[in-house]
Amino acid sequence: MTSTNNERFILLLVSLGGIGLSIESVLLHWEFWVPPIIILGIISIWAMNITGNPEYKVRKVAYFAYTMLIIFYHGVHRTSYYDVALVMVFALTVMSFMDDVYMMNLLLAEYFILFFVQIFFLARKGDSAITLDVINISRMLLYLVIVFAVFFCCIKAINDRAERRLSEEEKTNRIEAVDADMEDFLSNISHELRTPVNVVLGMSEMQIKKKLGEEAFSIRNAGTRLAYQIEDIQDYTECKRNKCILEEDEYMSTSLINDVVMNFRLLDNDRNLELIVDLDPKVPTKMRGDVKKLHKIFRHLLENALKFTRKGGIYVKMFAEEKDYGINLCIEMTDTGIGMDARSIAAISEGMYQVNKKRNRSSGGIGLGLFIVYGFAHSMGGFVKIESEKKIGTTVRVTIPQKVVDKTPCLSISRSFVGDIIFHVRSDKYKVPKVRDFYRAMATNLAIGIGVPLYSAQSIKEIENLQEKMNVTLIFMGQEEYEDNPAYFDELSKGDVVVAVSAAPGFKPRPGSGVLVMPKPLYAYPVIKVINEGRDAKDLATMNNGEKPNFGGIKALVVDDEPMNLVVATGLLTEYDMIVDTADSGKESILKFRNADYDVVFMDHMMPEMDGVEAMKLIKAAAAEMNKNVIVIALTANAVSGAREMFIAEGFDGFIAKPINIADFERVMLRELTKSGKGKGGQK
Repeated sequence: MTSTNNERFILLLVSLGGIGLSIESVLLHWEFWVPPIIILGIISIWAMNITGNPEYKVRKVAYFAYTMLIIFYHGVHRTSYYDVALVMVFALTVMSFMDDVYMMNLLLAEYFILFFVQIFFLARKGDSAITLDVINISRMLLYLVIVFAVFFCCIKAINDRAERRLSEEEKTNRIEAVDADMEDFLSNISHELRTPVNVVLGMSEMQIKKKLGEEAFSIRNAGTRLAYQIEDIQDYTECKRNKCILEEDEYMSTSLINDVVMNFRLLDNDRNLELIVDLDPKVPTKMRGDVKKLHKIFRHLLENALKFTRKGGIYVKMFAEEKDYGINLCIEMTDTGIGMDARSIAAISEGMYQVNKKRNRSSGGIGLGLFIVYGFAHSMGGFVKIESEKKIGTTVRVTIPQKVVDKTPCLSISRSFVGDIIFHVRSDKYKVPKVRDFYRAMATNLAIGIGVPLYSAQSIKEIENLQEKMNVTLIFMGQEEYEDNPAYFDELSKGDVVVAVSAAPGFKPRPGSGVLVMPKPLYAYPVIKVINEGRDAKDLATMNNGEKPNFGGIKALVVDDEPMNLVVATGLLTEYDMIVDTADSGKESILKFRNADYDVVFMDHMMPEMDGVEAMKLIKAAAAEMNKNVIVIALTANAVSGAREMFIAEGFDGFIAKPINIADFERVMLRELTKSGKGKGGQK
């Protein structure tokens, strides 16, 4: 029984006792003014319970005091001789649920008082109803024994419950301690694994750039998968402990969708699943929030959908709901997979749920993804809702509050655009009908969002009919539709109509064709680019068309006690034309800094003798002493939530986690170089 239910159970019994006493008082013609007070008392104690005021400790005393008063009122009447012990037994039993021995002692003391009051009544002369004889004395002694017996039983019950609670608390504390130790172990293991994974990824990337063999791609992909799983372990332990720390940054809304598209292209899609991305053009261009956690939410949702979908496709929808504090960013991931039952959905929020736990399962993963999604969403003030049906599919909706930095719509078309658009897709080509519905929903929502006329056509004849009636300037279609009539569309593309084909990697139109190719998966960015630029549209594969920054001439010192990390970091930095020197300890880094002029120092955290924090502070002190301006960036495998804030608070200028993410590296470098006035982060 919960504490709330226990409190109300006690009140119910006390109320019944009070009502019974009021009835008895009326029937026996006791003081007429007391029953209304008793009823008023019942109303008062229930009002306390319902409102929750005052606090429980005070309410408990009020309930007990009320009980003692009505017992005393009952016991001081002559006619209570036969039932005062019964009333006290009832009171002892009820009040024992409050688990307070002191209250039991007070009730027993009250019974002694009433016991002597009743003896006084018996001893008084002139009382013809009751006489002080052997039978009545024996009855009183029997009542006394019964009350004592009930009292000791209640005390024993209270002590037993206290011991049981203590035992359960100790057991819970032991379990929590074991869980905490295991989570610490997992967190430490994941931290230690980051260093060798950083080496694997870095060295494989070097091999790929040197074109030393296809095996390097397999090594990199395996290393990337391991890096993700290491992150998952850390994220899981933080979610389990409710210790997720938010790291707010400004970000472009389109970067989230670009991340989904790029991840899908990297994942193993041997089942040829379709990915349809529906980005509402009205989503604000720039927002502020924990973009790293948002990226991870997208990744987990996508991997989970891909893992349990055998045929059909995955529909990703992102839109925004305006609120006083900014927006609610809404993310939906719908698949045509195996689905889940209600029990499975309920188990997900508890962590480590997997549809198939057998060792020979083929679905992969370590079963933490959706629990991490729940944890991140809740830590950011959002919520998760799952709708699923066995053998039909699953929809996961994540809603997260975000601040708006730039409320301009993230996608828009040029004012110079005129004409009508045809969406040419054969409905019969999809083995799973829901995929057709996904494409239609995406096309319809996009057309409404940017305010352009869109018409559906399933055949060449329908296209020709629309051309006669409308000013058709654009036709979007799938690869199969083009391959059914390539000559027709090639000829059409040479005229006033722009023809764009969403196709699988490796597809090329026929020689001489003017058809534009939009690599799958189809999403809003290439569509908008084609609408705005027409035949001049280029680089339709990704939203990320920014050129690689040029950090040429920047002198960098990399400090790490792991030699292979120095090799990897040196290889990365030289790709950006930086002048690189290395140090394998904090002491050596200070000596080198005093003897050379460095623009930026990349400092590892955990090193023997002198850790990175102490080395950073000594370098900063040396820079101030020598009137130098230096940027010190933490480059470390310590990547738990809040690590960046911790390092910034210690005095570091920036933070980059291992394994090194190129986008993070470029963003931190551009920001810090601009802030410091070194300003060499141009474009190649």
